[in-house]
Amino acid sequence: MSIYQHIDRLVAYALAHQLIEAQDKIWAVNQLLAILQLTDYTPSGKVKTPKSAAEALTPICDWAAAQGLINPDTITQRDLFDTKLMNVFTARPSEVNAEFAVLYQTQGPQAATDKFYHDARALNYIRTDRVAKNVVWKSPCEYGDLDITINMSKPEKDPKDIAAALQVQKSGYPQCLLCKENEGYGGNAAHPARQNLRLIELDLLKDGQKWYLQYSPYVYYNEHSILLSGRHEPMKISKKTFERLLAFVDILPHYFIGSNADLPIVGGSILTHDHFQAGRYSFAMEKAPAETKFKIKKFPKVKAAVVRWPMSVIRLNGTQKDLAAAADYVLKKWRNYSDPQAGIVAFTKSTPHNTITPIARRRGKTFELDLVLRNNRTDATFPQGIFHPHPEIHHIKRENIGLIEVMGLAVLPARLTAEMKALAPLLIAKNVKAIYKDEMLQKHAPWAEILLQKYRFTAKNTTAILKKEIGLAFATALEHAGVYKRTPEGKEAFARFIAKL
Repeated sequence: MSIYQHIDRLVAYALAHQLIEAQDKIWAVNQLLAILQLTDYTPSGKVKTPKSAAEALTPICDWAAAQGLINPDTITQRDLFDTKLMNVFTARPSEVNAEFAVLYQTQGPQAATDKFYHDARALNYIRTDRVAKNVVWKSPCEYGDLDITINMSKPEKDPKDIAAALQVQKSGYPQCLLCKENEGYGGNAAHPARQNLRLIELDLLKDGQKWYLQYSPYVYYNEHSILLSGRHEPMKISKKTFERLLAFVDILPHYFIGSNADLPIVGGSILTHDHFQAGRYSFAMEKAPAETKFKIKKFPKVKAAVVRWPMSVIRLNGTQKDLAAAADYVLKKWRNYSDPQAGIVAFTKSTPHNTITPIARRRGKTFELDLVLRNNRTDATFPQGIFHPHPEIHHIKRENIGLIEVMGLAVLPARLTAEMKALAPLLIAKNVKAIYKDEMLQKHAPWAEILLQKYRFTAKNTTAILKKEIGLAFATALEHAGVYKRTPEGKEAFARFIAKL
């Protein structure tokens, strides 16, 4: 195919996804010609519409690389270039917000987010071709069906890109990847292009502070979205946090929303910019039943319960106003609570250790808040965190237990795909010595010995067993992160804190 045919196929894709109107076709072609530095053009006539943005963009990038327009020809440089192409089909922020508002008012919240999500995918902001590479499965355990994802969607950095990033002059604009100034930003070797990113502006508490809704480019669950503050301010769990979470699910009742904790080890990867994560998905934790119901004396109208979950969760149900006040009360109690017998210490000198990971959702007309108790203390035995995945499962999961994991979705490293593939035949052959000798696999060797005592591996059952055991390892990671263990002693210690409320 000629480059003109590829241009026409990309325009046909944009028309099919209603990113442009028929009246925009000539304009769109001319915009693409300018980016591709072409001064001539011959219409192709009728072309076959590509099924995905990647299918339309890849041959154009191939051509551009051959012409020296993408140099060096790396994934990062291609991403910068194809985002510039998709910018042609991206509506202005004011138009996107106006369309969202009209759909919200005339057809309801779900129609508004449906269109916004469709466009994020169609514009290739969410790179669906890469997300499809993730290895995902459900893993049953005593706490429900956990979601397991081996993250294959983030490509490894090319050494050329790493070198190029080092040459980029450092800039304070945008200040971070979550700042609203990323909207429309062209990007460079050290910062991803965001010309096809659009934000929906929300005034959650009618206090003049703007928050912005966008979708995550690496969706780990349906309609995985981010709500970010218009201000570049650090994460801080407070009463305002609870009020904002509850206001959000009042505006978009078909979504849940939660916040990472605001301390290192138990927090998310970005603590420097206040933000939440939301979406349209039911996690195992949401489905987990109440185990022990109790009353908070100061809030008689609020229903409270301990949730049957590997981490330590207090579930509150009630009105927006009552829940925000009750959650703040629990937070303040927990911030200052110590129980050395249970390993809970609130402060080391002036350094705080206790915080909360909160999640809000609707239950019909009622509001619900899950408050996950967290503590980020370390010691000589567990220098990476006492309530953090312990060394015996680091071969599977060693990263922080953030909001997504707390709710029951494991995001596991891409290395596991190759490692499990290489491990399988050695388990079938019962060749433990080879596992210990293999540099890539030796970290799995003690685990492999345990598995060989439990199972008889065959070509038919090995993959299923490994998936099951990876899921169980994740459940163990959640138990490690729980401040109160699922033991009689742990439940008794949890009850001591509940008695203080």
